[in-house]
Amino acid sequence: MGAPDTTGHGTRHSSLLQDLEAITGTGHVLTGEGLEAYERDWRRRWHGRALAVVRPADAQQVCRIVQACAQAGVSLVPQGGHTGLVGGGTPDETGTQIVLSLQRLNRVREIDADNLTMTVEAGCVLQSVQAAAADRGLLFPLSLAAEGSCTIGGNLASNAGGTQVLRYGNARELCLGLEVVTAEGELLQGLSGLRKDNTGYDLRDLYIGSEGTLGVITAATLKLVPQPAAVMTALAGCSSPAQAVRLLRLARTQLGATLTGFELMNAFSRELVARHLPQIAQPLCTAQQVPAWSVLLEQSDEQGPQQAQQRLEALLAQALDEGVIDDAVVAKNLAESRGLWHLREAIPLAQAEEGLNIKHDISIPVSRIPMFIAETDAALKQAHPGCRLVNFGHLGDGNLHYNVQAPHGVGSQDFLHAHEAAINALVYDAVQRHQGSISAEHGIGRLKRDELVQRKDPVALALMKRLKAALDPRGTLNPGRVV
Repeated sequence: MGAPDTTGHGTRHSSLLQDLEAITGTGHVLTGEGLEAYERDWRRRWHGRALAVVRPADAQQVCRIVQACAQAGVSLVPQGGHTGLVGGGTPDETGTQIVLSLQRLNRVREIDADNLTMTVEAGCVLQSVQAAAADRGLLFPLSLAAEGSCTIGGNLASNAGGTQVLRYGNARELCLGLEVVTAEGELLQGLSGLRKDNTGYDLRDLYIGSEGTLGVITAATLKLVPQPAAVMTALAGCSSPAQAVRLLRLARTQLGATLTGFELMNAFSRELVARHLPQIAQPLCTAQQVPAWSVLLEQSDEQGPQQAQQRLEALLAQALDEGVIDDAVVAKNLAESRGLWHLREAIPLAQAEEGLNIKHDISIPVSRIPMFIAETDAALKQAHPGCRLVNFGHLGDGNLHYNVQAPHGVGSQDFLHAHEAAINALVYDAVQRHQGSISAEHGIGRLKRDELVQRKDPVALALMKRLKAALDPRGTLNPGRVV
């Protein structure tokens, strides 16, 4: 432990840091320089300053840390893989908050193959959880671009979505039970592997999606499913979002429950990938033209590869015959399938290379998405001539990442500072008109807290505030986030 800051409340803070080190052991209370990785968010929008970073080894240590901080009147910011996009896991600028890093809680406690469940600690990296399930011939289907670094605790705290929500649901649907440390430092033991447990209020669902403001998730019991016999991937080009929705309707009819993923990308999204990541293959593109819209489909079939390929190719043939799509390619092997997914998942990286952008993680009823895009694209281009729209996301479940890039030749930071508020208002007004949500899977954090006040049903917002006050009356857990 380095020398703590002894200004202001220094004596109290110094005593607290000593108590925390006694709880966690030497080397697991970090202070002073070198905390950048914990104090700056992934998008580099939020840069806070922590009193210390504390790294507990188990749930009992988390309980004692929460108790010590509550008694000292010091707030905690729970942090997992620190891949969030709304500033929810970044400390504020006061230098008085403790970052509670859960990365040492990284054990797979149990896999119950007959019950199709696994119990893991909150600091387990999502990719490691997927691998542990695969080693037993099973699948944990939560999948997102940050899976190599995000953690299960963060996935559940933000109710993460990803690319397979269409079939398997959000993180909430994949969790059966939780172990949670309350704001009082008590340990809630709720690691049930039961599908049916109708014994009162569902506390699990209260903590999932609460972004660390009501309790600290330390472990979870997760649902598993059998590994599919075959996974087939295809990329199709079409002329408009309306045609993409028509293709989705056909796919639901022809493929039924085997339709696992249905992703949408506009031409500019793919152009950014081609510009900044030229090593990634670009099927269906020529030197002169990128499809106006591209759809990435995935089918997970229990019948075997030959039947799966026949079903997918029959779907695409029908879509071509009916003019729903212009062209399509089916991955011939696992490497080609991964290449198609790499194209889709590289869009956020390419955006970052292009410069700061104004991000919107929104959900719209699928039937309304074509009209929303047409109206909002036109309104943005009229209000902000030259702005470039990066539109991609999970069309199958109605979730779009509808982002706005600065015009050519305009500094991205200047554009963001000058126009972010107006662009957000325009986009979110359109979202509300189309009965959507301003946050589909990223959460609220600090970024959208004030927006939530303006757009959430006032009764719902009041109930959320009452829950926060009841479960965390001293404001120990992640204050200033969500509500």
